[in-house]
Amino acid sequence: MPSVTIADLNAAETARFVATLGHIFEESPWVAAGAAARRPFTSVDDLHRAMCLVVAEAPLETRVALIAAHPDLVGRAALAGTLTPSSRAEQASAGLDRLEPEEIAMFSELNAAYRARFGFPFVICVRENKKAAIIAGLQTRVRNERSAEIAASLGEIAKIARLRLADLVRE
Repeated sequence: MPSVTIADLNAAETARFVATLGHIFEESPWVAAGAAARRPFTSVDDLHRAMCLVVAEAPLETRVALIAAHPDLVGRAALAGTLTPSSRAEQASAGLDRLEPEEIAMFSELNAAYRARFGFPFVICVRENKKAAIIAGLQTRVRNERSAEIAASLGEIAKIARLRLADLVRE
């Protein structure tokens, strides 16, 4: 159940706004801080657009750092149980917390190849996908050019953020 309203966010001090929304874009509270300056918001969609605009206006290296802030799917953080609560729930929603050892090894190989090619982890909105689609996405997207993959990753991050906002914020 969403726990904060758009009106609450519009009225919040910047520090409270950032504390409330800083996790929406993985480990990147700078996005919430940038969006705070764009208040007031009329809806969750309006807030999401503002947050995405903050990302789009950021320098390339900052956008790549946002991508890099995401954990590998079925990676060390997942296996060690150190994912953020949002990432843990999202990976579990796609069944990635219930894999056989050979599936874990396959993800490890695919993640390593992807990271070696692009320098950041594969990002996909797992809540909109199941295991087979995620694997197919990894296998297909690893062949992209880096600029196309940055754009694809940021598009997936925007989807993740929209779902996280829907979980937290009500009109």
